Amino acid sequence: MSRTLIYAIVFIEGFCSLGAEIIALRRLVPHVGSAIVVTAPTIGFFLLALALGYASGGKVASRYLETVSRNFLISATIAGIGLAGVTVDALFAYLQPAPVAYLVFIGTVLCPLAWLLGQTVPILTNLMKDTRTGEASGLALYWSTLGSFLGSLSLSLLVMQWLGVSAAIIACVLGLIIGTLLITRKTPRFWLFSGFTAAVSIFINLQHPVTADTAYAEYRVGAVSLPGQIEPRAFWVNQSTASLIDQSEPPNYTRYIQHLRKLLLDDLGYRDRDILVLGAGGFTLSHREPLNRYTYVDIDPKIRAIAEADFLREAAKGEFIADDARRYVATTDKRYDAVLVDVFSSHTSIPSHLVTREFWAGLRRVLKPDGVLLANLILDGKLESPYARNLLVTIESIYGRCAVDVLHKGKPLANVEVACFASSRPAATDIYVDERNRADLDRAFGR
Repeated sequence: MSRTLIYAIVFIEGFCSLGAEIIALRRLVPHVGSAIVVTAPTIGFFLLALALGYASGGKVASRYLETVSRNFLISATIAGIGLAGVTVDALFAYLQPAPVAYLVFIGTVLCPLAWLLGQTVPILTNLMKDTRTGEASGLALYWSTLGSFLGSLSLSLLVMQWLGVSAAIIACVLGLIIGTLLITRKTPRFWLFSGFTAAVSIFINLQHPVTADTAYAEYRVGAVSLPGQIEPRAFWVNQSTASLIDQSEPPNYTRYIQHLRKLLLDDLGYRDRDILVLGAGGFTLSHREPLNRYTYVDIDPKIRAIAEADFLREAAKGEFIADDARRYVATTDKRYDAVLVDVFSSHTSIPSHLVTREFWAGLRRVLKPDGVLLANLILDGKLESPYARNLLVTIESIYGRCAVDVLHKGKPLANVEVACFASSRPAATDIYVDERNRADLDRAFGR
């Protein structure tokens, strides 16, 4: 086997193995989010399986090309079926709780892929007999790592962005099949199996019932049944209901959007104000609202076009900026009368860098002195969980006492609307007791 062909094979291995890891992380987002407690174990399991694959490949003593071609074909089958959206959705729908589905996905899809493809480099270096062992393994690892580098960039920044996650899976499957056929050009049964694998993979990955599937999220728009509304439809982002709208005049929206619109327009009486919305959702906060100026910031550059074409069915009102919320807050020179934080990567998961004290402190910089900070949070309805208590305390450590409205008090998970004023500051507190009760004095000076 020529050295050029060996390098091509290990390049494909690197491209597709890291591509599979990136796709797996993206597929997990709608179900378990993208927090470090999800990404770190996923990467760790992938690397462990890859290491075990290196060890297994080093023990192969014969039939090198047949072993690699078989591994590639099995990996193409696992990737094409196991990474498909319908497969991952079914796992998390039927295996509960979610950590069980996560472990099954890691154990039956991602780790076997890494283990099989990890065998490639140590097996093929056996064929480079006219080269020193160190040189042979070094060059093989170079081309494999170069494939990983280019695979991570091209699949995440090009294929997923423009064609979607399913297209990235198909690209990996076809890459592995091409690698198989480069090795077994004269073996008809591999051609037959390769064609069948490609056809099945393409078919199953075209079955994912989503409106759009980008590098950041999957979007779906569909009709829902809501009493008293006219032809309501929902906008789902990562399988979480982000927005609702119907054909009434004026339209009905989700309860938390109606609550926020009332707060801004009626309670605060905002007119001709600048409002920043971090997390675009369905762009319903500004929908047919001509009284104020809105700026939406969302990490996905495609969300506006998707919402306009399939959900709003008209142009979204306001300026749109594709950027990470924290980065925009840290770099913009503009100041706003109100900032709404409405950022989720899945149903209850706010990206972890958007819940810290430093982030909430940074928001004060973009607020005008009399501005208001609003936050839409998904928390337990009783606010009893450690996450709910700690998140609210974190916000109030910057802004002092904030208004907290729980919109669905009888449900396990509820929209919790937090309102804080930029003019407020945290202050020392005291507890009223019978022995030393300053309530009347505080009330008098607080008027």
